[in-house]
Amino acid sequence: MKIGEILKRGEFSVSFEFFPPKGEEGQRQLFKTVEDLKDLNPTFVSVTYGAGGSTRDRTREIVGQIHSRSGLNVMAHLTCIAHTPKELIEILNQYDEMGIDNILALRGDVPRDRPDFRPPRGSCRYAVQLVSLIRERFGDRFSIGVACYPEGHPESPNMDWEVKYFKEKVKAGADFAITQMFFDNSYYYEFVDLCTNNGITIPIIPGIMPITNFKQIKKFASMCGAEIPQILVARLEPVQDKPEEVAKIGIDFAINQCEDLIEKGAPGLHFYTLNKSRATLEIYRSIRNLIPLRDQSV
Repeated sequence: MKIGEILKRGEFSVSFEFFPPKGEEGQRQLFKTVEDLKDLNPTFVSVTYGAGGSTRDRTREIVGQIHSRSGLNVMAHLTCIAHTPKELIEILNQYDEMGIDNILALRGDVPRDRPDFRPPRGSCRYAVQLVSLIRERFGDRFSIGVACYPEGHPESPNMDWEVKYFKEKVKAGADFAITQMFFDNSYYYEFVDLCTNNGITIPIIPGIMPITNFKQIKKFASMCGAEIPQILVARLEPVQDKPEEVAKIGIDFAINQCEDLIEKGAPGLHFYTLNKSRATLEIYRSIRNLIPLRDQSV
């Protein structure tokens, strides 16, 4: 099912993001999480792609396994900075043959262990070029999602610049967008208003990262430029070495965040699960009666 078409019908989207695990234990944990979350009837699930294309084969393998074993609607992340157009078309042809309908088109990060990394000659250096390539070679075969950054990409000098280049991805053929994680909803609402004022009308799905490990999320937030509100930091710092207390505070905060987003008309919620199900399950069960136009049988 194409995500863009689902969203056009006005259906509220609930989705989950996974990453390709390493080793047998990691894979076992992932598929336990998939089974735990399957009953929530997600609109789609997505599988990430490592920096510099480092998980190319594992991403494709996990996408295929989730698609065939669970029957869930899967979106494959695809980054372009480390691939030639020929390689990208090859990967997309494989997803086409697998019956995958959705691609999240991303620039991708430079591998941290390769400071001398240079993109291949002729490669797509920006996500907008990948979106264009997919549309030119595959037409409407795939529904294309892109990333957006309510607090600005770390490389963005200002939000006007951010929206300008986001709009280029939309013009190139993106159907919907998923935000980077954020913890202050005001950034999301201000970003959506800024996009609307600039003629961007595609659905922008907020990305939710439940805090269950404060030290880990502080590192993630620092890398992507997401601000953790001081009122939340003040609650988490004294208990950061007590996992159960951190998880309770983080989950409660995410529940309130989601309730506010639903009330104010967000088109969906995309949960960054880190391949674990507990936090997402607790949040969903707390907010499910507020979610419009979804199967509430869980």
